[in-house]
Amino acid sequence: MLNGLYDSKKNYKNLIGGDWLFATDNANLKIFSPIDGSLIGTVPAMSCEDIDYAMNFAKKSQNLWQETPMYMRAEYLYRAADLLKEYKQVISHVITMEIAKDKVSAESEVERTVDFLRYTADIGKSLEGTSVYGENFPGGSRDKLSYITREPLGTVLAISPFNYPVNLSVSKIAPALMGGNTVVLKPPSQGGISALYLALVFKEAGLPDGVLNTVTGSGSEIGDYLITHPNIDFINFTGSTAVGHHIAKTCGMIPIMLELGGKDAAIILDDCNLDYAAEQCVAGAFSYSGQRCTAVKRILVIESIADQFVALLKEKTLKLKSGSPHEDVSIVPLINDKSADYVFGLIENAVAKGAEVITGGTRNDKLISPTVLDYVTTDMEVAWEEPFGPILPIIRVKNIDEAISIANRSEYGLQSSVFTSDIGKAFTIARKLEVGTVQINNKTERGPDHFPFLGVKSSGMGTQGIKYSIEAMTRHKAIVVNLAAPCNKKR
Repeated sequence: MLNGLYDSKKNYKNLIGGDWLFATDNANLKIFSPIDGSLIGTVPAMSCEDIDYAMNFAKKSQNLWQETPMYMRAEYLYRAADLLKEYKQVISHVITMEIAKDKVSAESEVERTVDFLRYTADIGKSLEGTSVYGENFPGGSRDKLSYITREPLGTVLAISPFNYPVNLSVSKIAPALMGGNTVVLKPPSQGGISALYLALVFKEAGLPDGVLNTVTGSGSEIGDYLITHPNIDFINFTGSTAVGHHIAKTCGMIPIMLELGGKDAAIILDDCNLDYAAEQCVAGAFSYSGQRCTAVKRILVIESIADQFVALLKEKTLKLKSGSPHEDVSIVPLINDKSADYVFGLIENAVAKGAEVITGGTRNDKLISPTVLDYVTTDMEVAWEEPFGPILPIIRVKNIDEAISIANRSEYGLQSSVFTSDIGKAFTIARKLEVGTVQINNKTERGPDHFPFLGVKSSGMGTQGIKYSIEAMTRHKAIVVNLAAPCNKKR
C-alpha cells in the first residue's frame, strides 16, 4: 500500500499527475501529534510553481475524464471503497495520531467514508437527463424540444478541514468525480497526512493520472493563490467562517460551496423526555471534544425545568472519560494550543461574568475537561462564539418565544434541535428557526449523507448531500431541437 507515499524518514509526498512528488525546493511542514507532541512526519510546503504544475495536470485530464462513461467513473469509486475498507486500521490509526480523534470515532470516520463512496457511485449512475416540449409555454410548439443534460464544471478545488480529514475530503472528491470533474485537493495542514493516505487509495483504485491531485501547505501562504487560480472552476470549502468570508470576497466569479461554523442551539421544552434530551445533548456537545461544526453548542431551556435538566446534564457529563484517544475516552486533547487557549478563555470569561461551572472547567495542556456552564447570559462571549471545544453553556429562558429569539440572534444558522412531545409545536418552532436544518428530538448532527446539509447566514453557502453535491458541481446544458425545421439539402 505504501509504495511512494513517503520516504524512509516519513516525509510524505503529494500526488500530482499520478506521481508522488516533494515540493520542488524540498520545503515541508512538520506535523506533530496533539496527543504527545511527537513528530508524525512532514508534508510538502508547495510553492506557487508546484501548484501550477498540479493545476495543469488537472486541466489536461479533464476532457478525458468527462468523456469517461458514468458507469466507469462509478467503478473507480467502488474500488476505492473496497480498498479504504481494507486499509481501515492503518488509516484510522493515522487519523488518531494526527488529530487526536479517539479510536472508535476514527474507525467510524473511515467506515462512513466507505459507505459515502459506494452511495455516491450509485447515485451518480442513477442521474438522468430530462426533456421539455415547447408546447408547455404559451406560443410554443410540440415541434420544439429541449434536451437537458448535466455537464461538469471543470476542475474543482476541494479544501477540507482537520476534524474529518478523510470523510470531508471524500464528500467533495467523490461527487466531483461522478460529475465528470477533475479535483485538486488542498488538505488541512494538521490532517494532511490522513488525506494523503486517501489519495493513495484512489491511486491504487486505478483512477487515471491527473484526475485527482493533492497540494499541501500552509493556507496562509498558498490559499489566495489557489482560490484565484485561473484553472479552478469551482471551490468547495469546509472550515472557519472567517476564511469562508475571505474566499467569497476574493474568488470573484468562481462558483463556491461553503460549509462554515455554527452555534447550534438545543431548545428544551417542559413537555419533553428530559432524560433522553440530556443524553442527546451531552453526546452532541462532547463527542470528539466538541470539535464539530454540528456540535450542540448551547442549551436554551425553559426555566421551570432548568434545575432538573441541569442535574441530568451533570450526571451524564460526569460519566464521560477524558484522556488519550488510544484509550476508551470521549474527551481528547484539542487540536493545538491556540484552540485550547481560546476555549479555556471562553470559560474564564463566562465565570468572570457570573456563569456557574456545574462540572469541568479544568485544563491540562490541550486537554480540557467537559464543561457545563449554567446561568449563562447573552452578554457572555460563550453565548455567541463557536468554541470548537468541550463547553456546553446553558441559557435559561422564560418561554418559547425567548428561546427562538436568542437562537436566531446568532450570526450562524447551521442547525438547531427542538425537544418536545408535541410534534405540532415542534414544527411551529422549526419553521421560525433561521437555520439550514432543525432536528426534532435529536442532537444536531450531519447526515445521513444523502440528506441535504446546509447552513444559512454565516454558516455557509450551497447545499451538500450526495445528490445535491453532484448537482452543485455540474451545470445544465440545453440542446434545443426544432423538429419541424427542413433539414434536407435542396437539390
